[in-house]
Amino acid sequence: MDSLALGADLEPEPVVDEHSTVTLFVNGEETTLTVDHRATVLETLRERFGLTGAKKGCDHGQCGACTVLVDGRRINSCLLLAVTQDGATITTVEGLADGDSLHPVQQAFVERDALQCGFCTPGQICSAVGMLREAADGHPSHVTEPDTATGPVALDADEIRERMSGNLCRCGAYPRIVEAIEDVIE
Repeated sequence: MDSLALGADLEPEPVVDEHSTVTLFVNGEETTLTVDHRATVLETLRERFGLTGAKKGCDHGQCGACTVLVDGRRINSCLLLAVTQDGATITTVEGLADGDSLHPVQQAFVERDALQCGFCTPGQICSAVGMLREAADGHPSHVTEPDTATGPVALDADEIRERMSGNLCRCGAYPRIVEAIEDVIE
């Protein structure tokens, strides 16, 4: 029996559409686009929106270089599929400023020189903005004193370091990053 005869009675594979249409609110702009089911938020932001602030560092969610805010919460965008974010509000480092006025965290990073090469800086800034909101909302961290977990959490240097521990800086700018965040909460 030849190979053509073996497959003659098989049904053809159904065609599966591997794309979906989603609406994303990126930096205040509503956009509807078709995305591949495998595309991450990071890839979509960089390739489809031209927003290159968020960086692809480790591509495993361990370095934080890709951190953006999704519905106000900090997220590793390299791990998040764009197709799952239909209707989400996404803020990148490019969307934090108000016109020509930098976000207070961005301004503090500039004033404290809280960066060196700058590769991790956008993720650090987005993470700091999200972290400040989490603390204000009373979300505890590993080092939060138990009696303070019912209201806003006071942010000292230890608390800031713990909360920012998911964002790595290969240049070692950590002391200045903590100082910049402390400037914003004072």
